[in-house]
Amino acid sequence: MKILLIRTDGPETELYLYDGRVEQSRLIWHADRTLAETLHQKILELCNQASMELGDINALGVFTGPGSFTGLRIGHSVANALAYSLNAPIVSTAGSDWQAIAVKKLMDGVDDKIVVPSYGHPVHITEPKK
Repeated sequence: MKILLIRTDGPETELYLYDGRVEQSRLIWHADRTLAETLHQKILELCNQASMELGDINALGVFTGPGSFTGLRIGHSVANALAYSLNAPIVSTAGSDWQAIAVKKLMDGVDDKIVVPSYGHPVHITEPKK
């Protein structure tokens, strides 16, 4: 099972590719305000490092938060879209061992279908004027 793990809760973004329970490749970069522009490219770059195609990904795991509102939204949106388009299971986890938990859940057949971020506090969104 080829697993893509995504963490976008802070200025540094982390991508990991696992083959089963073994880490194959990783890519960590300072994305900060360029996350939306760079995330897709970096996922493809990570696949190239591992000599595989995007379509070879069988499952996805995402760090659920807490963290940056925008970063988590971008990461979760991309992960949900990839899981849907690849017809792959997806899970979200948190904590210092989030990667191991995500890989275990996926290897055990868990599929959250859709993942949502956890911001750690209520989101402050401006009310519509109309």
